Amino acid sequence: MKYTHKAFVRWDDLDAFGHVNNAKYLTYAQEARFDWGWFSFSEKGEKSVLMEMVVGRAEVDYLVPMTEGGCFYDVNLWVEKIGNSSFVNGYDVTKNGVVYAKMKTVQVVIDLATRKSRPINDEERAFLNKFLENN
Repeated sequence: MKYTHKAFVRWDDLDAFGHVNNAKYLTYAQEARFDWGWFSFSEKGEKSVLMEMVVGRAEVDYLVPMTEGGCFYDVNLWVEKIGNSSFVNGYDVTKNGVVYAKMKTVQVVIDLATRKSRPINDEERAFLNKFLENN
């Protein structure tokens, strides 16, 4: 299953060349991850099962320049792989059937007290498995 986040492209996301600056794509991924892992739970009055994580790696493939600001793009998120203490999120940024970018992040689950990686617990793994998809 994919999770879809509506990312609003602000006018200041566009650079001097009239397209979305490359660094903003990772911001859109971060906002989608936050919405998926925390906000969607808090809206329902539930406790998030997945917030103790950091980005261990990020990659972006820029496919088509995003040149329109002041509107929403879909950031689709899914889980590609689940390991012992990390997992891989896949993303694509789309609008009206056009895929503008594809991204991946490796998320490392951490213990907030020690700031070190820890195993993914059963509740987290169950949540991740709902979004596990082969793309």
